[in-house]
Amino acid sequence: PLVTTVTDRDGTPIATLFDQYRLPVTYQQIAPAMAAAIVSVEDRRFFSEGGVDVKGMVRAALHDSSGGSTQGGSTITQQYVKNYLINVVDRNNKAAQYADRADTIARKLREAKIAVQLGQTQSKEDVLTGYLNVVEFSGNIYGVGAAARAYFDTTPDKLTVPQAALLAGMVNNPNLYNPYTHPQQALERRNVVIDAMVTNRTLDARDAQTAKATPLGVVGSAPRIPSSTCMGAAPDAGFFCAYAVTYLQEAGFTTDQLETGGYTIRTTMDPGVSQAVKNAVDANVPTTQDGVANTFAVVRPGQQGHEVLAMVANRNYGTDLSRGETSTNIVANAHNVFGAGSSFKIFTSAAAMEAGKAGLNTPLPNPGSQCFTQPDANRYTACYPVANDGTSYPNPISLRDGLATSPNVAFVNLESEVGMPAVLDMARRLGLRKTLATNEVGGAPITDPANSLSHDERYNEPQSKYFRNKLSFTLGDSPVSPLEMANVSATLMSGGVWCPPNPILSVTDRHGAPVAVKQQPCEQVVPSGLANTLMVGLSQDTKTGTSAQSARQAGWNHADIGKTGTTNYSYSVAFVGGVDDYALASFVYADGRTPQEICPGTPVHLGDCGHGAFGGTVAAPPYYHAFGQILGGRPDTPLPQPDPAYLDARS
Repeated sequence: PLVTTVTDRDGTPIATLFDQYRLPVTYQQIAPAMAAAIVSVEDRRFFSEGGVDVKGMVRAALHDSSGGSTQGGSTITQQYVKNYLINVVDRNNKAAQYADRADTIARKLREAKIAVQLGQTQSKEDVLTGYLNVVEFSGNIYGVGAAARAYFDTTPDKLTVPQAALLAGMVNNPNLYNPYTHPQQALERRNVVIDAMVTNRTLDARDAQTAKATPLGVVGSAPRIPSSTCMGAAPDAGFFCAYAVTYLQEAGFTTDQLETGGYTIRTTMDPGVSQAVKNAVDANVPTTQDGVANTFAVVRPGQQGHEVLAMVANRNYGTDLSRGETSTNIVANAHNVFGAGSSFKIFTSAAAMEAGKAGLNTPLPNPGSQCFTQPDANRYTACYPVANDGTSYPNPISLRDGLATSPNVAFVNLESEVGMPAVLDMARRLGLRKTLATNEVGGAPITDPANSLSHDERYNEPQSKYFRNKLSFTLGDSPVSPLEMANVSATLMSGGVWCPPNPILSVTDRHGAPVAVKQQPCEQVVPSGLANTLMVGLSQDTKTGTSAQSARQAGWNHADIGKTGTTNYSYSVAFVGGVDDYALASFVYADGRTPQEICPGTPVHLGDCGHGAFGGTVAAPPYYHAFGQILGGRPDTPLPQPDPAYLDARS
């Protein structure tokens, strides 16, 4: 079992995954002092004998048969066999491991048989290297490579005599000779090894005295072992790493494979983009801000694939709540139960354009308020009241202007005309694949966050009557994944081509050979003309629409697309958009046990601020700040031209 390394797109490690902390080495990478120390104390005749100590085994057998305690008599080759069985072959089988450790003649004879075979097929150097790579030290540390790093922050080729002697002494009893918990016993054992090296003529007496006078010299107050999960990643990489692991598991990799395979997983994470966005959300909402989360996802569009570039939040991925950490992937999952507000009007618009019910120039009825009859309602069902937010909107209003200024009545009316099945299907096609499968699209959280589906099977079928009745869907009051909303923008920016949000560039095995990763194929989910025209309709939000004022305050002036969203009581606000070749989603929402109104400010906070936060005032600013830095002074990528077929209604 080896350590799997997760890297960013540049190859810089961001996390390690492992069951046993082991860094394998070759014989040439082992210091002569280490080889001499282990041979001197464990098997001084190793290089001249066969794989089995016959005399030792006979002595042990005679002693055991007389009723005494069981004896040793194992060569390094036999110990290699024993450790390989315990730590590799039977590592997940407690009963088998117990048998591997049993002090019985039968077990020793089995070891001896395998050791003889091993000695006939491997060189002494290979056997010694294998043993030093497999043997256990304390604290889940396996092999001399990991031990050198953990105890002395060095590599095994640089181990000194006292360091090598300490490690060689530990293998006899890793817990008893742990230098941190039993320093005196470890020191005495180390000096026994040094004396054995003198006896074995691999160290002279004068050097031995110097070595024995040397302190233990271990680093810190505990061995330095990296985290074995994504929770050890940097603050801007934890959620990304967790998503990459989940993605690979869904592609067929088992947890055991990932924790023992020694893979190198090169992700699509862009460290520059990730850090810039992380800095922006932390400045907007501090990590430990009570009750307020700011999640942010960035996806690169493309017709051959959608690469995930960043997945960050003001919260960090971990288990320490006092430090603002969470163990739930709030960027990938539909954890924001309050929704993304009016950004869901994208789906209604796309469905209406596809059905020919509306184009960008189509005037939409837009009274200040209206009560709608739910689909399939009976005569006793009350109508669903909807009102605009108090801003003076024209009636009628074009779909183009409606996307910029976001009147509720116009879009609920359009949704009712197009029909809920078409709107929900459009949401699924554009990108809300897991979002629609993990909640009932009505504001209620899933029953068990660890389960990918609701426990109520009625809510796992997008065409059920529970979905068809949800006219408030276009107002975005449903739990939603930030990553999937960013991917919705990526679908539009890719000419209507949906691809799964992919976090993996490559996977190679322990030998450097490429490993295939299964991926869902990309799909042309809407015509390119529709996607391009809808992008034009979304191009005014930061110019004249709901986020224009904050854009001006931030000095933002780039050709982009955007759609803001604000839910009831400002419990959640959103900005979904894209610029250049970046698609993105920024959500700010109440994430505490007692949600309250989110208020703008420095920092964003909970409170009773009257008007509350909006997507344009709170969720959009991190976008301006991060991408102002990311884009720098490079020329804007122009937006596509609209397709005349989608400028006016056709039916």
